[in-house]
Amino acid sequence: MRVTVLGYQSPYPGPGGATPGYLVETDQLRILLDCGSGVLANLGRHYPIYELDALFLSHYHHDHVADLGVLQYGLMVHQLFGERDPQKPLPIYAPNTPVQNVQSLTYRAATAFQPIDEQASVTLGDLHVRFLRTDHGDGDPCYAMRLECGGKVLVYGADSGPGTPWGAFLEEANLFIGEGTYLDHNLPQKPNGHLSVRQAAEVAESHRCGSLLLTHLYHGYDPAEVRRQAAGYTAGNCQVAEIGLQIHL
Repeated sequence: MRVTVLGYQSPYPGPGGATPGYLVETDQLRILLDCGSGVLANLGRHYPIYELDALFLSHYHHDHVADLGVLQYGLMVHQLFGERDPQKPLPIYAPNTPVQNVQSLTYRAATAFQPIDEQASVTLGDLHVRFLRTDHGDGDPCYAMRLECGGKVLVYGADSGPGTPWGAFLEEANLFIGEGTYLDHNLPQKPNGHLSVRQAAEVAESHRCGSLLLTHLYHGYDPAEVRRQAAGYTAGNCQVAEIGLQIHL
């Protein structure tokens, strides 16, 4: 697998930035994990959108889905131009609630909704995906994703607070994409469904993840400070997300 960071910022993109979105490539597939603001523009540096095989959405918060509408419209146009098969809508794997969000996922012949939950598993080509509901507040579901291909394991943590029951889901992960929404100085006293950089490093360390990619960062954070606060992770290589960064598993 190869992972390319297309966006990593939150709650909104900084100048020239983008909110969460990650291109995952295998020998057989090109898929997108989340589709935040600015993600499609960065995807275009690598592939046209009509070459995508699937989109996986962790949840429906704006920073993770802001480019969805233009993706759907763009795929429709590529079908009209004969560049994508009009009989093969792009599958969008996503939570089945809230209903109003689900209703927007099927768009003409361009995209089609496929529900996910903790009981679901998806096999596409050489890729197998499972899901874990994260601690992301008391409202709508958010799912982490465990992607397995060719003996390698990628876990995308999405938005995940300290109450997420990682357990075996995170075991043997070659790469953990973990959110670091907060630094020490702005970490709320009461957990609210997000991790700090320090907490993400502790999760990766306690589960002996092979490597850690810190993401979901405010665009004004100093990468050097992010690295310092992730010093508790020593099990492998720690990287701070930046647009265009590629990691090979």
